[in-house]
Amino acid sequence: MSEPAIGSGPGRALVAVYGIFALAAGARAGVQIATRFGEAPLAYSLSAFAALVYLVLAVALVRGERRLALAACGVELAGVLIVGTLSLVDPEAFPHATVWSGYGSGYVFIPLVLPVLGLYWLLRRG
Repeated sequence: MSEPAIGSGPGRALVAVYGIFALAAGARAGVQIATRFGEAPLAYSLSAFAALVYLVLAVALVRGERRLALAACGVELAGVLIVGTLSLVDPEAFPHATVWSGYGSGYVFIPLVLPVLGLYWLLRRG
């Protein structure tokens, strides 16, 4: 009997959350970049990058591309940890929040928990 696809069962919840985050972060970053990019180019670019990572993860999970999903989860976790730490250590570098600022505090820390859950799911399926 073969393993269920990584985007099936509980993996569907990950697909849904990553899809929602891709839309939310992408829409927010798009508006910010289009209307106020000069105010916080780093923060807005990082939010757009986060949206792209979330989109890649959702698609990789749906398509069953485990290696791509693992790589994207690693990038996501590194991004949350690095940006989260830098935003607390040097707040002037982030005059406006990103999705990953404060370890995702503006999103109830879901950006911090999500890659851990994603990695757990993917490694458990392997």
